[in-house]
Amino acid sequence: MNHDESRGLYDRALSVLAGGVNSSVRATKPYPFFVERGDGAHVIDADGNRYIDYVMGYGPLLYGHDAPEPVQAAVQKHAAAGPMYGAPTEIEVEHAEFVARHVPSVEMIRFVNSGTEATVSAVRLARAATGRDKIVVMQGGYHGAQETTLVEGGPDGVSPSSPGIPSSFAEHTIPVPFNDPETAHEVFEEHGEDIAAVLTEPILGNTAIIHPVDGYLQTLRDLTDEHGALLIFDEVITGFRVGGLQCAQGKFGITPDLTTFGKIIGGGFPVGAIGGRADLIEQFTPGGDVFQSGTFSGHPVTMAAGHEYLKYAAENDVYDHVNRLGEKLRRGITDILEDQAPEYTVVGTDSMFKTVFTRHGAPDRADACNDGCTQHEACPNYDYCPKTGADVAKAETDRWERVFWQEMKDQGVFLSANQFEGQFVSYAHTDEDIEETLEAYKEAL
Repeated sequence: MNHDESRGLYDRALSVLAGGVNSSVRATKPYPFFVERGDGAHVIDADGNRYIDYVMGYGPLLYGHDAPEPVQAAVQKHAAAGPMYGAPTEIEVEHAEFVARHVPSVEMIRFVNSGTEATVSAVRLARAATGRDKIVVMQGGYHGAQETTLVEGGPDGVSPSSPGIPSSFAEHTIPVPFNDPETAHEVFEEHGEDIAAVLTEPILGNTAIIHPVDGYLQTLRDLTDEHGALLIFDEVITGFRVGGLQCAQGKFGITPDLTTFGKIIGGGFPVGAIGGRADLIEQFTPGGDVFQSGTFSGHPVTMAAGHEYLKYAAENDVYDHVNRLGEKLRRGITDILEDQAPEYTVVGTDSMFKTVFTRHGAPDRADACNDGCTQHEACPNYDYCPKTGADVAKAETDRWERVFWQEMKDQGVFLSANQFEGQFVSYAHTDEDIEETLEAYKEAL
């Protein structure tokens, strides 16, 4: 493939953008290809190269790059009426009503502008509602670019994971390993009276899609109830992607006190939201005293896109289609790995998927999960599959980025550029796309 135009654009970008990009995950080596336009399940770069796209904007593009006609019509209507107003609009109410009808935890909602803003606001609300300061998070979990959760270490020692964050911020955060109920119990035994909330993704979506072991989320629900803390699910990635309109909390049958959203809830436009129990959400200003505000919050174009996105999914076979193709892809990759790389692990659920380049696997994989790792104890690979963020970090991360990703790109398949980010099937993908992708996997592996 020729990439002269992308190389030239990157050279220009390095002079005016930090690192040549506006989000660090886009900085692929030796340089990123620059997208000119999307077309269904594909993107076309500045040099005219065409790729099957499984990045899908890192999750929000449930319908691919060509949204259904009702979505496009709603966006055009609201954009033509005026960009924004600094006053409420009816579409905000309609979208909120739809979400509250379908998501188990949501009685009220506050729309904001990003997933980061949603989790920042949820943490502030949890601290105010409980009168406590400490937040329990999962090692390897990601909750946006906020000081409370950009930490590293464990329960016995934590520090900021980025320069520019005072160490005093990290003192109020307790990282624990995902899927480790024993450590969760120990932390609550020691700090229970000071813990405001547990903040977790129901599936670690930014750490190669790690599925919870049976009973782990229920353990967190029980511990927070017992100690008067809140349970916050970060469903920025899984929301309306896993579990359909009920989200991952519906799929797993665990109802948190608060839920943060982003991505799909805005129909591909910048968005975030905090939903949950009415007695909590109504504590935000102006109804309560917990400050939360934003100039672009509830932007009418975003609200219209998100509302039509979800309505279309409710009225059509969207989840049947994307989940079927997701399963077909995971099963196909699993079959390829049996012959070419049995030590690797396929992860994912619904329309999410990833291959983790784990370094070890069960000697006999005959009865292993064939539709992505779901942490079943009867699976012969149970002791080998990743259960924490640290497990994924031990995988062959450099091989993914420097070799595999490059080879898949050269075959016209666009995957997330590192070992940690999930990948997504859209409503625009076809069986032919899946088959072409599996052939590319055979070559690249």
